[in-house]
Parts: sequence; structure tokens; C-alpha cells
Amino acid sequence: MINILEIKPSPLNDGAEFSRGVFATIDIEKGQLIHVAPVIPYPNRDHVYIEKTIFADYVFEYGINHTALVLGYGSLFNHSYTPNANYIINFENHTFEFYAYTDIKAGEEVLINYNGDVDIDDPLWFDKDQVEND
Repeated sequence: MINILEIKPSPLNDGAEFSRGVFATIDIEKGQLIHVAPVIPYPNRDHVYIEKTIFADYVFEYGINHTALVLGYGSLFNHSYTPNANYIINFENHTFEFYAYTDIKAGEEVLINYNGDVDIDDPLWFDKDQVEND
């Protein structure tokens, strides 16, 4: 089985210590399933504990009452407002399924929109302080 994804340094994070991203190792066609990531969900009320850790930047909303740590490569995809991938949440299987939103070339970084849908351009949680101070 060929691994179609790999983790390597990302140019998007300005050389930060842990500036990793997910990259295609082969050409991926639009609509192709590229990764299925299992999740560890937890009640939103417990998020106050996660907010005190680095994991706060790596979790996803998981329905109305839960948040989830997405395993596999799931929490390592970087953000773009013009993503080449998207995801759906499969609550029945407790997974996030990542699909190519556009054709992705070998060597290209796979990017998702952290807002959930590919066309939402709301400021992200880590940019909101900057937007509010401008």
C-alpha cells in the first residue's frame, strides 16, 4: 500500500519550531478520500483543561456538545482560506474523513479551512485578537 501523505516542514508557519504540514506524495484527484482520522471526543465542559495546553490549537468542534482530538494526520493539516482539501465528520464511526477539494499535485501541501467549510472566511480563533485590535 502506498502512503499518499507525509509529514514534513511547512513553509506556512514562518520557521516556527514545530512548523509541520501534511504533503501529498503522489498526485491526488479532486474528490478522492485522502485520510480517515479517528477521534477522541470529550465534552465541551472539559475544554477548560485543554485550553491550558498546546492541544488547544489542535482540536476540532465535534457536534454541539463535544470537542475532539483528531488523531492520525488530522490535527496536522494547516489552514488556508483557499483549501485544496476538506473534511466531513463521520459521527457513526467517530472519524474525520479528509477529501481532496481540488486536484493536489505530488509535493503540494494539503490544506483545509479551519472554519469547517471551504468557503467560510471568518477570522480564526488565533487571529481574532489581532482583528479586534486593528
